[in-house]
Amino acid sequence: MNSRAFTLSLVIAGIAIFMVMSYIDGREAKFKEAYGNMVPVVVAKTDIKELDLIDDTKVQVITVPEKYKMPGSFNKEELVYNTIASVPIKAGEQITKPRITYPGSRTGLSRQISIGKRALSIRVSEAEAVSKLIKPGDRVDILTLVDYANGRKDMMKVKTVLQDVYILATGLNVTKELPLVGMQVENKVKSLNLTNYTSFNTITLELTPFQVQKMIFLIKTDGAIYVSLRNNDDKAIERINSTRLFDIMGEDAQEAKAYFSIQNKKK
Repeated sequence: MNSRAFTLSLVIAGIAIFMVMSYIDGREAKFKEAYGNMVPVVVAKTDIKELDLIDDTKVQVITVPEKYKMPGSFNKEELVYNTIASVPIKAGEQITKPRITYPGSRTGLSRQISIGKRALSIRVSEAEAVSKLIKPGDRVDILTLVDYANGRKDMMKVKTVLQDVYILATGLNVTKELPLVGMQVENKVKSLNLTNYTSFNTITLELTPFQVQKMIFLIKTDGAIYVSLRNNDDKAIERINSTRLFDIMGEDAQEAKAYFSIQNKKK
């Protein structure tokens, strides 16, 4: 092999590499001058719906030229955990401050209440609230046991007080699947599973102002309140008569009436 030719080829190769590197460096310098350095930004990993809780499953960090970094963007995923999307965000879009908000007055229950309606919470147990299988967005009827004769069973009535009542919240979970509570699992934020969340002792109803008054009267007079779940598509308001002991007795009602008539005469 001609060592001179080999040496010359190495020199030419070196010059070529130097020229290529100089060209790349020049282009990179011009690119940086025009667009800035590459910087990290937080973007949506998947489509995020309005009022969705943002956690580690919905965002990721990528790098973009500084010129394409949106105002108010974030550079760390942790900075947007437990925030709420105030608008829909498409996959790949940068997460910016105007697009998110924090749980509070604008993301809590108040914005879920219809104009002209009011929210009222009532205590419930499994026996009174369909084994706590109720979830936000369901519709229910409210029933009570009316006792206006000091325990006289023949005078007691079961009455449907309200029909087709909208459930705004169960405990701290509100409609539109907006979790007001997050769970920390292995340093990762996980939202509550609304399909099996039964750790609540209250439900919040959407009522008219007059209906609120009726419910407070029942609560303050220690009226037993029962919740009957109905199909969400069933909007019918039925004319339902109160149920008394004699309605339950059926063919034995006359016998029961005779008994109570005798008891009343003895008094």
